Amino acid sequence: MAGEKPTLSDAYSMILDAIDVGTYRPGDRLVESELAERFGMSRTPIREALQRLETQSLLVRDGRSLIVASLDHNQLAELYVVRAELEGLAARLAARHATDEEIRVLRFMVEEDRALCNDPDAMSRANRRFHKQIHLASHNRFLVQQLDLVHRSMALMATTSLAAEGRGAATIEEHAAIVDAIAAGDGEAASAALRSHLSRAFETRLRQDSREPRGI
Repeated sequence: MAGEKPTLSDAYSMILDAIDVGTYRPGDRLVESELAERFGMSRTPIREALQRLETQSLLVRDGRSLIVASLDHNQLAELYVVRAELEGLAARLAARHATDEEIRVLRFMVEEDRALCNDPDAMSRANRRFHKQIHLASHNRFLVQQLDLVHRSMALMATTSLAAEGRGAATIEEHAAIVDAIAAGDGEAASAALRSHLSRAFETRLRQDSREPRGI
């Protein structure tokens, strides 16, 4: 209803979405008053949402300020291990439970995303939608909830592996192989294709990070 006061849930979702789409990136400082003005709400739900995000390690303290957290090498590796296990399971279950309609949607996504290969930001958004569709096609609500948590942490990556030359086109072909396996009802092949896809993405990201100058 119009006139209802924004809640903690509203503020939390808005800040989380802003981090997810890159409005706020790792290292950016979040200021309570600025967020309240941006989202058109009082500072109380903003303050409570920031506390919740800090508890979830999505925000960290830098003196008296809260900044968007970033992932170090070990955290990144740990995240990819968990993601590969859970998404591999999602693909296996999708091969068993996905409806014909869901498979057609996945195929449509693959074909539609071919036009985005040279636009890393658009490709990154499309990639998230594609993976989310596989999660939903698993028809396992508890798995979907866990994958939502994992993908929330993925937002803490400062860059996308899809910015690497040729990675966008390769991703499309890898997505197509995953969908083919799901459509064939081959759970093991679907899981293997998805895990291979994530392994290549992780390798690309490691190569990108190795080229970045780091302080001592």
